[in-house]
Amino acid sequence: MPQTLKFGSLLLALLALGNCAGFDAPDNLEPVAAGDGYQAQYRTPDVDRKNAQFLRSASINAQKCRPARGGTGGKGTGIAAVALRGERLTRNDLVDVRIADDDTFSGDYVVSRDGTIKLPFLTPVLAQGRSTAEVESDIAAQLIAGDFFDDRPRISVRVADFASVTVGVSGAVFEPRSVEIGGVPGDQVDTRRQSALGASSEGRNLSAALRAAGGVRPDADISAVEVRRGGALYVLDMRGVFEGQNAVDIMLLTGDAVSVPSRGCFQEDLMRPSPISPPGVSLFLSNLTQPAAGNAPSAVGRDVREVPYGTRYMQAVIDTNCVGGARATSADRSAVLFSRNPITDVSVVIERDIEDLLRRADRDDYDPFLLPGDSIACYDSTITNIGEVGRVIGIVGLSAVAL
Repeated sequence: MPQTLKFGSLLLALLALGNCAGFDAPDNLEPVAAGDGYQAQYRTPDVDRKNAQFLRSASINAQKCRPARGGTGGKGTGIAAVALRGERLTRNDLVDVRIADDDTFSGDYVVSRDGTIKLPFLTPVLAQGRSTAEVESDIAAQLIAGDFFDDRPRISVRVADFASVTVGVSGAVFEPRSVEIGGVPGDQVDTRRQSALGASSEGRNLSAALRAAGGVRPDADISAVEVRRGGALYVLDMRGVFEGQNAVDIMLLTGDAVSVPSRGCFQEDLMRPSPISPPGVSLFLSNLTQPAAGNAPSAVGRDVREVPYGTRYMQAVIDTNCVGGARATSADRSAVLFSRNPITDVSVVIERDIEDLLRRADRDDYDPFLLPGDSIACYDSTITNIGEVGRVIGIVGLSAVAL
């Protein structure tokens, strides 16, 4: 091999090894290293493993919390919950009206766009936001006032089918937007239920709307969930949902607006599955020694990997096959977490040495919870990097010989 070629190969090797020596820690606009990120678990370990401190992340997170608006007595579950409790009619609901000994007024009716039921010869009866008993009373009053009956007739108003509703969800949820909930897809209609008198639906509940909007965020103040209906504001305390109590899971109507306030802090006790939590966490994952030419060779399908809500960084790293293998060649690996502060909408990048975090006694202090849309990328060990350098040098050498 000519001297020039040897020098070039050596220079290439040195450059490649220099690149393997290390990189600067990722820069972030937020001071996450000091614990001032969305969650304190993002901060950089500031003590060595031998001087591991007792867990502090929970207390650091709690320091930024504003008081829960619902207080400690759960004031949001009182009058507001009672006023909204029970089944209420809304636009497009199908109702069965039956009046004893009458064929003129009895029949199936759909609640109109203006929120009324239009029976023949009667003034439209308001149904939006009302119970069937209230509608029955209004129909009876009109029948008597119009001299159709001398005495109050026997009247039955029953829901034959609940329609889907569209409500707005804003505030501390992962996907604030207008959502459509309730209703049954055409291919799932139960004909026996359709022909039966009466109907019920859990799909129009408040919890269904919160899930459809991505679920509540860890900074949500679930003690004071706001529901606006017909110009009135109701405040509901939903903290019992995480304890198996669902007394305030009211039925929503078209036109309702739901708002979840924020406490401005990360609450670890909300990072668990519940009726109002995200159904799971969809992750974007990368674990490739060589960049792939396409998605198929790297086993990336249309949908990314999904893990349960409450999963931590280390669990996802293991799920990505970034941990384990031969200690001599695979132990010294690192992984990078890409996330975004949902309050400020500022992205953060957190890098961890996997083996060091695995062996730390205080690992939970620096093991972040994963949020929907997070991404994780794994980097190979030093031995693997050197092997790649050798492979590149070999290719360059062979190319030079061929020339």
